[in-house]
Amino acid sequence: MSVAHRSPGRYLDPMEMSADYSSGAKSATGRDVRPLTVLGLETSCDETAASVVRLTGGRAEVLSSVVHSQIDDHAAYGGVVPEIAARSHVEMIAEVTRRAMAEADLGYDGLDGIAATAGPGLVGGVMVGLSFGKAAALARGLPLVAVNHLEGHAVSARLGAEVAYPFLLLLVSGGHCQLLEVRGVGDMSRIGATIDDAAGEAFDKIAKALGLGYPGGPALERLAMQGDGSRIDLPRALLGRKDCDFSFSGLKTAAFRIAQTCETEQDKADLADAVQNAIARQLSDRSERALAAYAETHDHRLFVVAGGVAANKTIRATLQATAAKHGFDFLAPPMAYCTDNAAMIALAGAERLALGLTSDIDVVARPRWPLDEARALSDPSHKPGRKGAKA
Repeated sequence: MSVAHRSPGRYLDPMEMSADYSSGAKSATGRDVRPLTVLGLETSCDETAASVVRLTGGRAEVLSSVVHSQIDDHAAYGGVVPEIAARSHVEMIAEVTRRAMAEADLGYDGLDGIAATAGPGLVGGVMVGLSFGKAAALARGLPLVAVNHLEGHAVSARLGAEVAYPFLLLLVSGGHCQLLEVRGVGDMSRIGATIDDAAGEAFDKIAKALGLGYPGGPALERLAMQGDGSRIDLPRALLGRKDCDFSFSGLKTAAFRIAQTCETEQDKADLADAVQNAIARQLSDRSERALAAYAETHDHRLFVVAGGVAANKTIRATLQATAAKHGFDFLAPPMAYCTDNAAMIALAGAERLALGLTSDIDVVARPRWPLDEARALSDPSHKPGRKGAKA
């Protein structure tokens, strides 16, 4: 079943090609440029998604991208209910995949492989997409690529432009907030991470405190457009620390308390603006430290921001200005590929497939799966406790 299997933690240069994929046309540098067409499946949270992506050299073409959102299923609970999410994935995965294949105008015989998210995420949902991918790969005799959901976000900017490695990455979403040096496929090092909550979680929880419903992040962004956050003083975390870590729990607590005192819609709008600015400021402050350190050792200066929070226009503009200040080019994925989608999973799978990196059929779903496993083991951002390490 497996074309080749190598440790996902070891750097693989694009020159290192599997014999199975080295017979096609190659570029002047020796890289296989034969188009690889991959079906991607994403079920790690509350979106059931399927996509077909064709990778030719360094250029990715999205042939289809179908996302079924479960927002209506979870709205009454103010957040994602894992059991409801898993059941919805079971009900929708076959139809969403059928639509993606139809929109790409392909049959399974037109695919070179199948990629599926294998973690991290809500493990019940992850199991649905991964199991469907295994079944399809077995039935059609196709290679299977188990993809780290975070690696999908890491390469998502490549869906809109040809992006050369290496680059500095800020991955900022509802469940993750990390600064990473990305050197190549499967070769990433953590520079900083949140020590408590993710920025997207802070957005959602504060939005819930303001009565904005679910999903909270986009609603808070809309409300902030009507506010003046300068009249509200919110705490700044980790001042004086020399590392690149983040913390949003203090901000979340302070904003929650202020939300209880809001008497008018204008009060709520002012708080929303203050929260958005505070999150943008901390992301900028910590990224600025990482940019300065990265510039000392790298000539290729590219700052990539990915994940759901990258869709926030204020945060995107703030980080773009920060990158320019340090002489970095700035890149974020197209808006459609900031939040969870299967195109990024298909692309990550295609990049791995081009290097002969495939998965055995017994690969397991993982609720936690750090991008930099060596660093996570030697220096976990969350120490083991009753429920184990978070990263």
